[in-house]
Amino acid sequence: MRPSYAAILFDVDGTLVDSRAATERTWRTWAQSYGLDPAHVLRICHGRRTEDTVAALLPPPERTRAMERLDAQEIRDLTDIVPMPGAQRLLGRLRDFPWALVTSCTAPLLRARMSAAHIPLPDVVVTADDVRDGKPDPTGYLLAADALGVRAADCLVIEDAPAGIEAGLRAGATVLAITTTHDASDLRAAHVIAPSLDWVTVAHGPDGVVVGLRQPFEPRRTR
Repeated sequence: MRPSYAAILFDVDGTLVDSRAATERTWRTWAQSYGLDPAHVLRICHGRRTEDTVAALLPPPERTRAMERLDAQEIRDLTDIVPMPGAQRLLGRLRDFPWALVTSCTAPLLRARMSAAHIPLPDVVVTADDVRDGKPDPTGYLLAADALGVRAADCLVIEDAPAGIEAGLRAGATVLAITTTHDASDLRAAHVIAPSLDWVTVAHGPDGVVVGLRQPFEPRRTR
């Protein structure tokens, strides 16, 4: 990793907020209502915009209504929404430092989940509503960096999913991945991998925020 960063850009679901149980309940119910294989739907929905996942599964005439149903169901189901381990501690240390959110959620869903997890929203937020193309397209991260007045190349992106990692890399940022929703073998493209935000340390340096790990982490290799 670099000695310091101008800003930190966070993904939300699976990174700052643990929404996996609620997300999988909603998508499983939705998939069954359309006669789709829930296991297949769950394999492709994490880390992507609802719009992009639905487009991969349904013909155009059915997509708008399907997305409306999903959004409504996800906003209603906030059971089990909690902060990811280490999220509140890490954000508390960044109180006087630039950071932003770049999420595949819609704006209403983001507000609902962040409120349920008791995590405040930063000044800069980029949601699915703000971009034409979702992750792995880098636009979200580029927009967030620009809104903070810094270069994406000077930012650290923290992600949990392959699509988000690719988005951060394509934006030119350094990417730290956490193994909260995917095996480390799926996250190898990231510059650094850690088990969770509990492992991540931040401190103010003369040229930005200094980010490190509490101890070295060597992901177990899978055959």
